[in-house]
Amino acid sequence: MTIRLGLQIPNFSYGTGVAELFPTVVAQAKEAEAAGFDSVFVMDHFYQLPMLGSPDQPMLEAYTTLGALAAVTEKVQLGALVTGNTYRNPTLLAKAITTLDVISQGRAILGVGTGWFELEHNQLGFEFGTFTDRFEKLGEALQILLPMIEGQRVTFSGTHYRTEDAFASPRFRDHIPLLIGGSGERKTFGLAARHFDHLNVIAPFPELPGKMAALARRCEEVGRDPSTLETSMLLTVVPDPNFTDDMVPAPMRGRVAVGSPDRIAETIRANVVDVGVDAVIINLPSYSPGSITKLGEALRPVVGL
Repeated sequence: MTIRLGLQIPNFSYGTGVAELFPTVVAQAKEAEAAGFDSVFVMDHFYQLPMLGSPDQPMLEAYTTLGALAAVTEKVQLGALVTGNTYRNPTLLAKAITTLDVISQGRAILGVGTGWFELEHNQLGFEFGTFTDRFEKLGEALQILLPMIEGQRVTFSGTHYRTEDAFASPRFRDHIPLLIGGSGERKTFGLAARHFDHLNVIAPFPELPGKMAALARRCEEVGRDPSTLETSMLLTVVPDPNFTDDMVPAPMRGRVAVGSPDRIAETIRANVVDVGVDAVIINLPSYSPGSITKLGEALRPVVGL
């Protein structure tokens, strides 16, 4: 797996009827593929996130959507950025991701994290617990999930999960690329260094150099060459020449690039790539045909494509 330039689809509120909702998703994925993006991601949420809209706005289930996108694309890698571990038993997730890999002919990425959106958990009946609880669950889940997607049979008995000779078949590849997202320099980065191929770093621009230094320390602690662990940052981009930095809401500053596609590319070069982050994954507040193409033209040289 190599991620250099990804597109995340963060919402499905297009002002269309439901009949046109998924065709608009398909249009974005196909445009990204044609524009040279190497990966397309969706969020793993059941309700829209507070910073993006109200809970009742349209939200498609992630793995159903990814399976459908696998059938209408040919080259882009496909994944959830990131899967909430609390929403699925790890054996079910193993089955979902290996199925996606078969349907896509080897283009699945398994992105996973602890889960964090408390409203979803409370309203839909998922146990939320403390951050420590969720992190312990993720640790147990990985002991089941990772060997299953590698073709092993897994018997496991833990505090949160239990399996008996669990396996996933069919599989397309012996290894599905593994991505984790987060900002925790000790726990999340430590997991990334031990088990994952890719870390999506959640942090504003000024914090990225420190995050990269912390990640190097975690790799050193487990004897891993940091260059073997890919990194990326997820950014919102607003490709509007009339949109300026001071128009970005204060809580989102340092995570948003605005202006013309060339100005966005320069912002990403200076604040992300030049501090050692390998890749960028972008999302857009809204979609208009051609916008992804223009961004791809500007961003491909920045990320080495």
